[in-house]
Amino acid sequence: MSRQRRTPSLEQVEIIRWTGSLGAVSAGALAHRMGVSVASARARLVVAQRNGWLACSRPLAERPALYTATAAGLRACGARGIEPGRVSAAGAMHLLACAHVAAALERCYPDHRVLGERETRRAERERGHPLASAELGVGAHGEPLLHRCDLVLWPSAPDHALPVAVEVELTIKAPARLTAICRAWARCRRVAGVLYVAPPGVRRALKRAVERACAGERIVIVGFDALPGQGEHGDGPGESSVPSGS
Repeated sequence: MSRQRRTPSLEQVEIIRWTGSLGAVSAGALAHRMGVSVASARARLVVAQRNGWLACSRPLAERPALYTATAAGLRACGARGIEPGRVSAAGAMHLLACAHVAAALERCYPDHRVLGERETRRAERERGHPLASAELGVGAHGEPLLHRCDLVLWPSAPDHALPVAVEVELTIKAPARLTAICRAWARCRRVAGVLYVAPPGVRRALKRAVERACAGERIVIVGFDALPGQGEHGDGPGESSVPSGS
């Protein structure tokens, strides 16, 4: 495969960094984030792919292609401590949904930054303590058992405001597990609150778990249609295009 240029532009660096943070992105999600057409976003991704900074795969035949950051791409954008992305058929829908939710949040809150789980994990590892993760309990050696959210909405002045944890929930977890996670978020004082984005069937299970955990003051549950721009770019996780959990 040919390499068109050796040094990415500032725009390409940002695309690679965003892809590395989330794990994988689609052309539709990038189009939403940048405010351009899907064709224009896809062209940008293809250029990065041809240069070896991104890899492309289509694990689900009826869903869009997903682009992941390669080791060369992560080096080119200076993203230390993040591994190249991996995409499987089992996790493809979740990655697609997370990318669209991240794009929507960035458009809604331009004074905030949205970090994916991979970038949050790196930040917590470098700081040596949790930043936006909930504690589910204590491990065999006394270490905290952490639950990390899919996305973190960080304020522009993090020293003066807490981040918001964002969970993208496509399938129903076991009731006990889901209640434990909600209870952990209710106790967590590292975040200002938690936003769950889920399809209808999953929202019903989430509401029951939130009630059991007495976490209603800390957790807000919305559908994908509550986020602006969902479904406008052809491959977004609209309410009818994600698993309902039922």
